[in-house]
Amino acid sequence: MFSTAIFDWDGTLADTRKVILISFQKALSEVGCKVTDEFVERRIGIGAAETFKEILRSTNKSFSESLVERLVDRKSELEIELTDQVELFEGARGLLEQLQDKVKVGLASMNNEAVIRYMLRQMDLEKYFQAVLTAESIDRSKPDPEIFLKTAEKLRSRPGQCVVFEDSIFGVKAAKEAGMGCIAVTTGVYSNEELELEKPSLTVKTLKDHRIVPFILRR
Repeated sequence: MFSTAIFDWDGTLADTRKVILISFQKALSEVGCKVTDEFVERRIGIGAAETFKEILRSTNKSFSESLVERLVDRKSELEIELTDQVELFEGARGLLEQLQDKVKVGLASMNNEAVIRYMLRQMDLEKYFQAVLTAESIDRSKPDPEIFLKTAEKLRSRPGQCVVFEDSIFGVKAAKEAGMGCIAVTTGVYSNEELELEKPSLTVKTLKDHRIVPFILRR
């Protein structure tokens, strides 16, 4: 069995797509920049800083690290303001409840700490996680496995004891590179076919899937 479950946040536990798009586009508009929603969507999971850099490069806009930091801060402020528009996916809270006292549970999100901490408090979810790592916790974003390896280390678990829940191809790649099991959920922007190409251990449509808990506990 796995002794540790590590969850991504955006697109995996919480339906944050609308809020993320609004926040990115509003922050970008304030510096005279515009991209399609799809451009942003397909980069959810690599972190706001990397996403802003890719956007600015793609629009041939010169930028400094201080501008990127300002955009990230503004995007985080906007996400926090829109928290009441964020909902947990079907089965998310129930699964977290089921896993309590059975395995260690961590959260590893490439979103920013202020956003994640605020949303966890507002949704009364902090109690479910023994470790929470965010973009500020690491130097290299997904698909690098650093955030998952550091979460495992904080939980005092070996990589092979961990199973990661992810909705993005970046996250699945990172989990596999870390030597961890991976349950891919098709609640984000990536299709079942796209996720399956990365060869996760298990792919499910929702966190209510009856196979999840047996897969974790009876491997």
